[in-house]
Amino acid sequence: MGKEENSIRSKSVEIKHVYKTYDLKGQKLNVLEDVNLSIKAGEFVSIVGQSGCGKSTLLRQISGLELPTSGEVCLGDKKITKPSLECGMIFQEARLFPWLNVEKNVRFGLPKKKQNGEKDLVAENIGLVGLKGFEKALPMQLSGGMQQRCSIARALVNNPSVLLLDEPFGALDAFTKINMQKEIMRIWEVEHTTMILVTHDIDEAVYLSDRIIVMGKNPGTIRKIINVDLPRERDRTSAEFIKVRKEVFDGIFYLD
Repeated sequence: MGKEENSIRSKSVEIKHVYKTYDLKGQKLNVLEDVNLSIKAGEFVSIVGQSGCGKSTLLRQISGLELPTSGEVCLGDKKITKPSLECGMIFQEARLFPWLNVEKNVRFGLPKKKQNGEKDLVAENIGLVGLKGFEKALPMQLSGGMQQRCSIARALVNNPSVLLLDEPFGALDAFTKINMQKEIMRIWEVEHTTMILVTHDIDEAVYLSDRIIVMGKNPGTIRKIINVDLPRERDRTSAEFIKVRKEVFDGIFYLD
């Protein structure tokens, strides 16, 4: 599948005046307050901020796993009211079925009516994440990074319009994390899927993103949006990279 076709498949995300409130034993907890954000089709956006600022809550609104208390989230021109195959989701843990091999775990990402077919599509996505030759391996026979590759293939097998990543590399060691960041960037450059990443890792956000959304907390709001106009592949030791990293750091900890 060519990049032009993938770009057509990818969709924009519009977040419009989103509020999210939870009822905790009769008390209202305001988690998100008047969040507004436009994400272009094919864009790679990261959301950063201190713990408790509502990053993952915002991602769940986009996925349809939760609905806003007020406001709306749209995928393309359609309001999101429930989870759909147009949004793929990758979590911190690979969440693979331990009794299924790589091929069957990836196949499980397909709708039930397609799970007995689509052999070429399953093989294509296993190859895309670099697991060709490991189709029959069980999760226990894979490294942590390979398990996440399998999870990514499972999320991509439906050709989603948007891929949501919730701290997907947070549990990996430093070297594996860097390799997985390179891998997700390679996949983005091939597929050009709209990607939205929640992360606590500022370097990761700068390395991967077109834009970085800095959130504040109590309640969660967007404090700053930083454009990352650096050529790819990005040099983490360059003065330009370090400058953007400082801007993100200051936005999280020092912005009034």
